[in-house]
Amino acid sequence: MSLLSRLFRKVPSPAAPGVQPTPTEAPAKARPRPNAAERALIDDAEAKALRSAIDAGDSQTVARLVVAGASTRIRQAAAQAIEDPEVLRQLIHDTRGGNDKNVYRILTGKRDVLHEQTRKQEKLRAEIDAAATDLERLSLRSYDALFSLRLEQSERRWNAVAEQADPELRSRVQQWIRCAHETNDGHLREVAALAALEQAAAQAAAEAVRLREEQAQASAAAAAEQARILEEQARLISEQQQAERHAEHEIGELIRKARGALNGGNTARAAALRRAIEAQTAAVPPLSIKLGNQLQQLDKQLEELKDWKRFSVTPKRAELIESIEALIDAPFEPPALADKIKNLQEEWRTLGKGAGENLEADEQRFHEAARKAYQPCSEYFAAQALVREENLRRREALLGELTAFKTAHNWEQPDWRAVIAFLRETKQQWRALSPVEHRAGKLQQEQFSAAIASLQARLEAEYDRNVKEKASLVERARQLLASEDVHKAINAVKQLQRQWQSAGPLPRDADQRLWREFRQCCDAVFQKREQAAAAYAAELENNKAQAIAVCEQLEQIAALEGAELLARAGSLAELRNAFEALGEFPRAESRELRSRLEQALDRCKKALARQHARDAEHGWDVLFDAANQVRAYRLALARGAEQAQLEHLKATAEACLASSSRWPKGGLDALKRGLAEKSATNLAAHERALRTLCIRAEILADVPTPPEDQPLRREYQLQLLAQSMGQGRRADEAQMDDLVIEWVSAGPVEDATYERLLQRFRRCRERSGPKG
Repeated sequence: MSLLSRLFRKVPSPAAPGVQPTPTEAPAKARPRPNAAERALIDDAEAKALRSAIDAGDSQTVARLVVAGASTRIRQAAAQAIEDPEVLRQLIHDTRGGNDKNVYRILTGKRDVLHEQTRKQEKLRAEIDAAATDLERLSLRSYDALFSLRLEQSERRWNAVAEQADPELRSRVQQWIRCAHETNDGHLREVAALAALEQAAAQAAAEAVRLREEQAQASAAAAAEQARILEEQARLISEQQQAERHAEHEIGELIRKARGALNGGNTARAAALRRAIEAQTAAVPPLSIKLGNQLQQLDKQLEELKDWKRFSVTPKRAELIESIEALIDAPFEPPALADKIKNLQEEWRTLGKGAGENLEADEQRFHEAARKAYQPCSEYFAAQALVREENLRRREALLGELTAFKTAHNWEQPDWRAVIAFLRETKQQWRALSPVEHRAGKLQQEQFSAAIASLQARLEAEYDRNVKEKASLVERARQLLASEDVHKAINAVKQLQRQWQSAGPLPRDADQRLWREFRQCCDAVFQKREQAAAAYAAELENNKAQAIAVCEQLEQIAALEGAELLARAGSLAELRNAFEALGEFPRAESRELRSRLEQALDRCKKALARQHARDAEHGWDVLFDAANQVRAYRLALARGAEQAQLEHLKATAEACLASSSRWPKGGLDALKRGLAEKSATNLAAHERALRTLCIRAEILADVPTPPEDQPLRREYQLQLLAQSMGQGRRADEAQMDDLVIEWVSAGPVEDATYERLLQRFRRCRERSGPKG
C-alpha cells in the first residue's frame, strides 16, 4: 500500500444530502486505520518528502503537506517552510476552520510578517521619492532667503535614505544637488561683486537723499496705496490659514463620525465617511501627526470590522479566545503586546451585539486570558514609571543649563544667532524629555517657561530693533520707485540689498513679510528691463487659461453617465490634442496643469470602464432570467406536464432568448442547448451538480459553505488536491464567468431548491466582483 493511498484513504468522501447512490456507485469497503508502526513509516516518509521538497524549492509539495500531512508535526514544519505570499493566501483559505489551529496560526503569522515587511519597504520607497523630489524642486528654484537652509535640510534627509535608493536615482539626485549648490554659489559670487560697487553707491547716496526730499510728497500717495495692498495681502493670508484650520477640524469631525459608525457596526457609513476624508485631505496641506495617527487607526479599525463582517459571530468569538490565549507568554515587546491585547478586546466588545451560546463562560475565559497575557505589559509599564522619574531628573539638569547660559552670556555684545539656536535646541530637548509625572512636571514646566520667557523677552527686543531697521530699508527702496535715473536707482537698490543682508535676525513671519515688501520694491526698479519677459508671461497665462478650459471639459465628461457619456467619449483625443497644441505654460504651474489633464483623462477612462461594466452586468442578469425560463420548461418536461403547458413554457423561454441581442460569451449557446435537450428526470443529480457549482463559487469568492454542504465541500477539495498532485498545479482554475455558463447548462431542479441555490450562487458572484 503506497504512502499516497494511505493518505487519501484517511478521509472518506461523504455523499451529498438527499442523493441516493446509483447502482454503479457501491459504497467503498471501510479500510482499517494504520497502526503505530505504519504511522511511524508514514511520518518518516513525509518528513523525507518535506526535506526534499524544501531543498528542491517545490512549493506545491510543501503546500500539500501543510493541508494533508499525516501528523501535526509535519503540517507545522511544512507551514514554517512556506514563503510564497500567494501560496500562503491559498493555504490560509484552505485551513481556515480546520482542526489544526497551530498550522493556521503559523500561516497567518507568516502572512502578517510579510505584510509588515511590504509596508516598511513601501514607506522607505515613499521617503526616498519625497527626498528626491525635494532636491529636484530645489534645483529648479532661484535663490531666496531660505535657499541655503532648505538645501541643507534636503541633503540631510536624502543622505538618511540614499543607500537604499537605486543607482540611477542616486545619480540623478547628485546632479540636482550639484545644480542647487551652483545656484547657492552663484548668489555668493553676486554678493561679492556687489561689494565692489559700495564706493559708487556711497557717492550716489547724497543724490538719493536730494531725490527723496523732492519726491516725498509724490511718494506719500504711493505709500498709502502700498499699505492698503499689504493689508489686503495679510487679510488673504489670514483667511487661508483659517480655512486650513477649518478643514482640519472638519476632517477630525469626519474621523469621529466614522469611529461612531464603526462602533455601531455600520461599515457602509464608515467607508463613505472615509472616502469623504480622502476628498478633504486632497485640498489641505499635509495633516498633523495627531490626525495622521487617528486616520491610520481608523483605517485599521475599518479593515478589521470588514474582516469581521465576513464571518459569523460565534466562530469569530472562538477565534478571539484562541488568539488572546495564544498571547500568553508570547514573544512580543510589551507595547506591541498591549496593542494586540487592546485590539482583541475592542474586537470582543464589538461582538457584544452578536448572537451565540455560552456567552458568560466565553466572557470569563476571554478576560482571564487577557489578564494573564497582560502581565508582562504591567511589568513593562512599571518600568516606564522609572523612565518618567529619569526624565524629571534630566529636565532639572536642563533647567540648570538654561540658568547658566543666561548668566554667562555677554549681553553687551550678544550673539543673537547663538541665542536663537540655544532656545530652539533647549525647547526641543525639553519636549523630548517626556513623559514625566504630572504634578512634579507641572512645577518644572512653570520654572522652565519663566526662564525661557526671560530670554525670549531679550530676543523680542532685538527683533523689534531689526524690524524697524528693515522697515526703514523697505521705505528707502519704495522711494526709489519714482526715480527717473534707472541706473542710479539700480545701484541704490543693490546697496540696500547689501544692508539687508547685514541686518540682524527677525521672526520668520515678520522677516518674510518685510522681505516680500522689499523684494516688490526692488523688482519694480528692474521692471523696465523686464518688459519683454512680461509679454512672454502674458502669453503663458493665456495658454494656462485655455488649458484650464480643456481640463474642465474633460472633468465634465467624467461626471456623465449612460448614453451621454458614451456619445461624448469620442472627443477625448481631440481635447488632448488641443491641450498639447497650446505650447508652453507658466513654469510653476506646468506640471500641475499636465497632472490635472492626466487625472481628468484617467477619470474619463474609468467612467467609461464603469459604464461598460454596468452594461455587461445587465447582460448577466438577463442570462440568469432566461436560464430560469429554460429550467421551468425542462422541469415541466421532466414531470410529464400536459402538452399545452409545455408549449406555453417553451414559447415563453424562446421569447426571452429573442428579447436580447447581446449575451455573455457562450451564454446563448448554452441556453439553446438546454432548451433543445430531451427530458432529464434525475433531479437529484442535477441538484448535486448545482450544489457543487455553489461550493466552487464559494471557494473562488472565499465565502463559507453552509453546514449541510460541508461534507460535499471536503470531498470536492480532496479531489482537487489529488488532481493537483498529479498535474503539478491547481486543478480547478475556472473563473466565475465560466461557472455561470456551467450553471446555465445544468439540468432542472425544483423551484424552491433552485431559488435557494441561485441566491447562494449569485451572492458568491457579487462577492468576487462580476466581470463583463
